Amino acid sequence: MASDADRLLMSAALSLAARGVGKTSPNPAVGSIIAKEGQIVGRGWHKGAGLPHAEAEALSQAGEKARGSTAYVTLEPCSHFGRTPPCADALIAAGVRRVVAAMEDPNPIVAGKGFGKLRAAGIEVETGVMAREAALLNEGFCLSVVKKRPFVHLKLAATLDGKIASRTGDSKWITGEKARESVHRLRQRCGAVMAGVGTANADDPELNARLGGESFETLRFILDRDLRLSPEKKLARPPLSAFTTVFCSAGASPEREERLRGQGVKVVRTGEGDKMDLKAVLAHIHSLGRMELLLEGGARAAYEFLRAGLVDRCHFFYSPRLLCGEGKPMLSGAGPEKIADALRLSEVESSLVGEDLYLTGRIFGEGE
Repeated sequence: MASDADRLLMSAALSLAARGVGKTSPNPAVGSIIAKEGQIVGRGWHKGAGLPHAEAEALSQAGEKARGSTAYVTLEPCSHFGRTPPCADALIAAGVRRVVAAMEDPNPIVAGKGFGKLRAAGIEVETGVMAREAALLNEGFCLSVVKKRPFVHLKLAATLDGKIASRTGDSKWITGEKARESVHRLRQRCGAVMAGVGTANADDPELNARLGGESFETLRFILDRDLRLSPEKKLARPPLSAFTTVFCSAGASPEREERLRGQGVKVVRTGEGDKMDLKAVLAHIHSLGRMELLLEGGARAAYEFLRAGLVDRCHFFYSPRLLCGEGKPMLSGAGPEKIADALRLSEVESSLVGEDLYLTGRIFGEGE
């Protein structure tokens, strides 16, 4: 039975794991603490794919003090050889007496096998301690290893009357600086950002992550059925074109494709005729090692992903402004005829970010 001390130390391990969020793809963010006789003797967190896992870091710091200790880990220790040796083996070799884990690894390669190996070696195993918090921390990883696609975050910024741009298309800036900083943190976390071609042409964004005066490159993806992306836009010209992939339909213009490719843009055709296959789009992004994708609109792209059931979490920023008339709506498409058929958010949380209202939640029933 987990004690209050177990929960306190698992909370500390989760704080360590959070340092790796956005840096470990395609691996999960994991934290570990080694404790003995009421004292922490080792700490570790996974810093990136190919680097030592959290347990290895913590055991290295603990040294001989690990023998007879309790290891706290936010995810089931791996039991297979990948880029690094199995963490379950390392815990056994170090003489750890007890392992407290937050959750089982959803990856079929690991699921339950790490715990089984530890128990077979005579190590006491306690699971499920702060499991909800651990699952939320790694919601992208948990979905991506099961569904073989990235976890899709939809971000939209709107006025209180639901407009993402004025009737002339002006959208800078609907929300304040604090909200925009939050979006850049989301970009850094995902490492992959997508926008519709209308947004790319109208706003000419860079779609990178800028935090604390530092710029972080992301993979940029544009949904562009007819290859309408202007070759003059930043995403289509070096150096950003090297990070840009445009998804188009099978029937898009070969001449437009050739021009974009000539500037360094990657072009991927999906679907049949003039129809795009959004599942194929996500499968391609997943093949690049991205567990999470930030979809930043526009209205039509957001509608298409929601209608296809391919949005997992929404991030809505509402500015305390009213356009009081015509403007571009948050979503553009034919909605349901009845309120009863509307999509619903679950696990909804809200807060103020600067002067803007931030609302986030999972799409009810998705990701189950």
